[in-house]
Amino acid sequence: MLKILQGVLCRLALNSIQITYISVNRLVFKPYLHRSISMRRGIIRERVARILLNNPAGNLTGYRVAKMAEGAYPWLHELLKKLEKEGAVKGTQVRDFRKLVDLWKEWRTPVSSREYMLRKPLDVLSKTGLEYALTTYQAENLVQRYLFVSRVDLYIRHEDQKKWHSLLTREGLVGKGNIRILMADEQVFYGASEREGFKIVSMPQLVVDLMSEGGVCVEAAEMLLEKMERNVVPGL
Repeated sequence: MLKILQGVLCRLALNSIQITYISVNRLVFKPYLHRSISMRRGIIRERVARILLNNPAGNLTGYRVAKMAEGAYPWLHELLKKLEKEGAVKGTQVRDFRKLVDLWKEWRTPVSSREYMLRKPLDVLSKTGLEYALTTYQAENLVQRYLFVSRVDLYIRHEDQKKWHSLLTREGLVGKGNIRILMADEQVFYGASEREGFKIVSMPQLVVDLMSEGGVCVEAAEMLLEKMERNVVPGL
């Protein structure tokens, strides 16, 4: 009888521990789950803004935009309704470039980066077979030649990070320098083009990156944005 009672008490104790364990795990992981969902939504919103600004005429259907952004159509439909209420779009047609760019800036998700110092960074880029897309100073200089190139910023693919590190440390040094690699959502390459033999991000992406950089880059972004609104920048 004593053994049976001990067994029952032991099972009750184990059940209590299990319940506590599950409860604790729910408490611990719930914020991370919420953060993950929030991050995912932020990425999808960025993708939608990028897609719409690269196709401002409204020639894409909502279903097509949802597929390209890898998001659910019902959620995208609600987002487009909100954007329409803000006056940024009409359907999938961009009505207010500045408004949509400003919203994109608010939705931006974190970007990982690392800096290096190279003697001739563009020579290295011209010879590499690795995928990249220039942004900020160097990309702007190739497009409208307003900014002095104080640093070469480029997006790379996550899976190429070790290859880039090996290449850049072979050609230069690690630390605050004149070249910065950026890793973000890989749809940042959407709409990328080539200028003077170098790959650059799309014009909308460049505008948002320049605005995020701040300072004199905002002036360059405003100039580009005016050209986007007049549709006089090639490659849109």
